[in-house]
Amino acid sequence: MKLNSSLFDSIRVKPDKDRQANKSTPQCEWEGCVRPGVHKAPKGRDHEGQYFHFCVDHVKAYNKNYNYFNGMDDDAVRSYQKDSATGHRPTWKMGVNSDPTSPSGRDGNRSSVDDPHEFIESAQKAQKPQKPRRKVLALERRSLDTLNLGETATSEQIKSRYKELVKIHHPDANGGDRSSEDRLREVIQAYNTLKKAGLCD
Repeated sequence: MKLNSSLFDSIRVKPDKDRQANKSTPQCEWEGCVRPGVHKAPKGRDHEGQYFHFCVDHVKAYNKNYNYFNGMDDDAVRSYQKDSATGHRPTWKMGVNSDPTSPSGRDGNRSSVDDPHEFIESAQKAQKPQKPRRKVLALERRSLDTLNLGETATSEQIKSRYKELVKIHHPDANGGDRSSEDRLREVIQAYNTLKKAGLCD
């Protein structure tokens, strides 16, 4: 293709000034103003995409006092701002059918599901969180040994074993026999250690 072709020389485009002059310029919509309204200003809420045409001075005045939320109370503004996070579209909670009371719920009636190999039930069992086993330190292990308990002893078992041993070794409970006072001290100290560690209330 030749750039110095006679075809290019015959193409003429009107300058921008002539095109602008031919366009009809709207009049400023500010009351009493007759200047051209070449600046657009939004009409406001519920009139998206619609504009007023103002001259430069009046568009400045309009924008200075413009308030999109004019006429809305604080709750309505908060609600509008919250809905704007999702583009004012409806949203649902994660797991739409997670209501166990509804027949079609995730954990509700499964009569419509044919599960001959019980895959759904076994998957639910696998998802149940296992209670983490507590880590027992050396001092706590010795205290549990003093109370003749294993590492998996519950708070109730520790308390009941403590009460049982105190009744056996306390001088008031065993008829004034003071020979087992050392054992009683060990039991009390072991219980206090376990209590501080949070293994019993």
